[in-house]
Amino acid sequence: MSDNDTIVFEFLAKQTCASICTVDERGFPYCFSCFYAFDINNVLLYFKSSPDSRHSQLLLKNSLVAGTVLPNKLNKIRVKGIQFEGRALTDLSSDARHLYYRKFPFAKMVAGDIWAIQLDKIKLTDSSLVFGKKMNWKRIMENKSI
Repeated sequence: MSDNDTIVFEFLAKQTCASICTVDERGFPYCFSCFYAFDINNVLLYFKSSPDSRHSQLLLKNSLVAGTVLPNKLNKIRVKGIQFEGRALTDLSSDARHLYYRKFPFAKMVAGDIWAIQLDKIKLTDSSLVFGKKMNWKRIMENKSI
C-alpha cells in the first residue's frame, strides 16, 4: 500500500457519513445519506438500510453508484473530501455486520439490512496538505467484485 493509499483509507476510516447516488427507472439521479463503516482490507463501505427504502429498491435494479464523504467536522478553509464510484453488494459475510455494529452499536436496535459499496475508484481532495492536492485510488480491474 502506498503512502497516498494510506492517507485515503485512513480518512475513510475516520469519517461516519456518506452521500450516495444511484439512478431511478427514468435515469434520473437519486441520492441518499447514510452512516457507514469502512472495511480497509476489502475497500468496502458498509451501511444499513430498510429493504423497503427507495434507494434499496433502486440498488437492487442497478448496483452502480457514485458518492461523497466529507469530514465529520468541516473546515471551510481547508477543503477535504472523497468522491467515489463503485457498486452495491448485498451478499455479505458476518464480518460485515460485525464491523458495522462495532462502529454503530445503536444500529442493532433498528430493522434493516447491511449493504456494502465496493469502491472501485476513489479521489481524495485534501487542501490541508497542499491547496487542491488530489490523491487517486483505483481497484485493479481483475478483481472486479469481492
